[in-house]
Amino acid sequence: MPAGLKQTSSVVAIGFNATESAPNTFTQTAVDLNLSPLDREVFVVLAINLDPFAPDGVAGTDTRVSSSLTTTSQTTTLEINDSNCMAHGSRLIRSAGFVDYGAAFDTVGIETPPATLDYIGIIATNDFFVQLQGAGNLVAKQVNGKLYGYRARADADIYAALVQSEVLSA
Repeated sequence: MPAGLKQTSSVVAIGFNATESAPNTFTQTAVDLNLSPLDREVFVVLAINLDPFAPDGVAGTDTRVSSSLTTTSQTTTLEINDSNCMAHGSRLIRSAGFVDYGAAFDTVGIETPPATLDYIGIIATNDFFVQLQGAGNLVAKQVNGKLYGYRARADADIYAALVQSEVLSA
């Protein structure tokens, strides 16, 4: 367990979903963790699974479904190299220039962290955000997922630093 935190719950799994409002349209969903700021409550993230729907197979057209999970609100899906991005998953079909339906590819981060990690992130504000956007698809797509972790109470200075870092990085 991270220093300055005291675990206050057992491990929980939080399921979530985001659905595009129209095909190939950026969509974001906020998921409320119901954290208590008065108790300096944070959520320690142990693992994340993102399962974006498969893109449409369209002959001669590259199609994609990209998704991400972040600690702050975004205007696009993020890649894992962004400090606010805790997970990224995408599926794509490369078929531009082909007369058939091309080849499918999945790109996802590891779904369970290595045993040497105590945690993969800490969410200090009340929500986390799930982003989704397709490209070249004929119908709207979805992403389903689960966030695994536990609630913890932070020391006052640790809590202030976590909240400030999260808010300033938005």
